[in-house]
Amino acid sequence: MKETAKIILDGKTYELPVIIGSEGEKAVDIRKFKQETGCITYDPGFGSTGSCKSSITFMDGEKGILRYRGIPIEQLAEKSTFVETAYLLINGALPNSHELNQIRVHLNDYSMVHEDMQDFFKNYPRASHPMGILSAMVNALRSFYPELLTTEETLSATFLRLLSKVRTLAAMSYKISRGHKVIYPRQNYTYCANFLNMMFDSPVRHYEINEDLVRALNIFWILHADHEQNCSTAAVRVVGSGQVNIYAAISAGIAALWGPLHGGANQAVIHMLENITTNGGDVNWAINKAKDRNDPFRLMGFGHRVYKTYDPRAKIMKKMCDVVLSNLTKADPLLDIARKLEEAALKDDYCVDHNLYPNVDFYSGIVLRAMGIPTTMFPVMFAIGRLPGWISQWKESIDDPDWRLSRPRQVYTGPTKIDYIPLEKRK
Repeated sequence: MKETAKIILDGKTYELPVIIGSEGEKAVDIRKFKQETGCITYDPGFGSTGSCKSSITFMDGEKGILRYRGIPIEQLAEKSTFVETAYLLINGALPNSHELNQIRVHLNDYSMVHEDMQDFFKNYPRASHPMGILSAMVNALRSFYPELLTTEETLSATFLRLLSKVRTLAAMSYKISRGHKVIYPRQNYTYCANFLNMMFDSPVRHYEINEDLVRALNIFWILHADHEQNCSTAAVRVVGSGQVNIYAAISAGIAALWGPLHGGANQAVIHMLENITTNGGDVNWAINKAKDRNDPFRLMGFGHRVYKTYDPRAKIMKKMCDVVLSNLTKADPLLDIARKLEEAALKDDYCVDHNLYPNVDFYSGIVLRAMGIPTTMFPVMFAIGRLPGWISQWKESIDDPDWRLSRPRQVYTGPTKIDYIPLEKRK
């Protein structure tokens, strides 16, 4: 007998089917609820609403579990590369050696961008934020690559083109914003090494590839590759439900990721640490402000909307953080403040009781700063990492037999009917 849920409304009982996921999670199917009752459900922020079925990412916030296609994030961070993980998310399984070699060849082949795109970059005001530029440039890719996505081959080419060109566009946006010469990708470098070289190499100073930093970047992007139906992923699915091209859907995801509560959180961590430094470096001052309900101050990089225990990605990022910091040739006072804040928060009863553990944004902000990535580029780094997740979610949504145009409802709280008042009679 199938499990059902019962809702009593105006004395009438309605039975709703219950959907059970592969990990035992349950969802009440309310698709016909409005039709049968005339009522809708109310869930601001959609924290209790499932918008789709998905086989991509599993999360358990109570137990601190994160898996991509069933593989624990800990194993992927230890053994995989970002390119392998991207293939896993998009195609459903890890690549074999032949497939992986093919991917690497294609990523190199697609790594260049049309020279005309440089004209777009150069016409942005110097102070433009890289996320705004990246969102617009990804949308513009449709004009340069307008072929229809009608076969698996063209779909695969488009996905690889996005993965390769977004990395190049991001590095270009940084170089051009600084007035520096654009560094083109090199065929003999890996995906992550290529990005670091495009960011930091110059005609006057050769950039030496550091394998610890390459590994750190791989791990950073693996940890951010997908995270279930978060704000930006939901944006990609919602915009994609209108049957727009994938470039427009990804552009929407980038725009959604821009905010300080989402992709800009690691940037907000650095601003918070700078604020603490300005106030004398007293980390307890920050913790006490965070405890004060009347104070708008937030302890950025601590706690998580989903995880009610330690963010599993944070544990991995913390280990990588120690490795990256050991590569520093000079001390950074901001990183010293970060270590003191982490230590104080983990000992504070209030933070522990309210699950305010350091999350992945706290450590990733520190790692990116230690690698030399400018703060304005932090959300862009997040976007590159999240790209395979957005692609896989978009791909899954267009193949979903339950697919419908996204159209949330609302509870109207405005005035009831008011007759139009002619202009001469208005007070």
